[in-house]
Amino acid sequence: MKAISFKEDHHSDFINPLVDIEIEAPTLQAKDLLIKVHAISVNPVDTKVRRNHIPIQDKNRVLGWDAVGEVIKMGSAVENFKVGDTVWYAGDLTRAGSNAELQAVDERIVSLAPTSITQAEAAALPLTAITAWEMLFDRFEIESQNDNDESILIIGGAGGVGSIAIQLLKAKTNLTVIATASRDETHEWVKSLGADYVINHHQNLQEQIHNLGVKAPKYVFSTNYSATYIKQIAQLIAPQGKFGLIDDPDALNIMPLKAKSTSIHWELMFTRSMFNTIDISKQHEILQNVAHLVDTQKIRTTLSQNLGHINADNLTKAHQLIESGKAKGKIVLSAF
Repeated sequence: MKAISFKEDHHSDFINPLVDIEIEAPTLQAKDLLIKVHAISVNPVDTKVRRNHIPIQDKNRVLGWDAVGEVIKMGSAVENFKVGDTVWYAGDLTRAGSNAELQAVDERIVSLAPTSITQAEAAALPLTAITAWEMLFDRFEIESQNDNDESILIIGGAGGVGSIAIQLLKAKTNLTVIATASRDETHEWVKSLGADYVINHHQNLQEQIHNLGVKAPKYVFSTNYSATYIKQIAQLIAPQGKFGLIDDPDALNIMPLKAKSTSIHWELMFTRSMFNTIDISKQHEILQNVAHLVDTQKIRTTLSQNLGHINADNLTKAHQLIESGKAKGKIVLSAF
């Protein structure tokens, strides 16, 4: 079957280039679905694994952790799906990914895809939606429709995770949402997703929030460059607030957060699948809930670009856009 992998080459600007390959179809485990991949999206984790910032053993590794596709075969212990189902998922960091014609995925991290949007539009959502949901509702323990008069700051509001986090907050809570964006197009994007206020992350965050006349944020969710914002977060966050991050700083000095007894929360959406946690099927439930929110028009796709067919050339363009730091929303590819 067709797939896309990468080869080691550090002698160009695009480290470890992507290549088209042919591989055998995957072997199913008992809880696995065999899925014919129809659409994928690309995330920063794809570029981190390709560049060896997240080391892996298999040097012929297939990347990709977002997909929509059709179930064509099932393992012996599958309970919740049938052949022909259209499903979506964000995959497992320890297994071969979605940049392939066929993929084996544990049913406990899969759900039926939304039916009201295209498969390309749906492919933009799983990984970022699970990441945002787990941070907001599992790590921060924000309760739906509570926290009246409280606010949250999302640093990096125009990225994939920020884009869906804004929508989940507006759909499920009463929090005032403050998001950051620095360019006119990303400012408008973030506002269109429902952010109550947009501020510039290249300017003083505390001053901008003070000028809005809102309470100090009880929650701060940082999606990128977290280490550079620690001192500002310590100044602007409410006492006994909660700070969460998803990026990978080389070092993180959290001492400035001590005075306000700020709690710190890491989020990695692969944790449940990597460690086969007792609650691994929670990701099935999250995806079901997100699909319902999509189909009831409470949230919309965060797709911003569809680069065409799934191949090494188009995936390279997607990786380059993400590495430029100028992407907004999600980049999707459809069909082989």
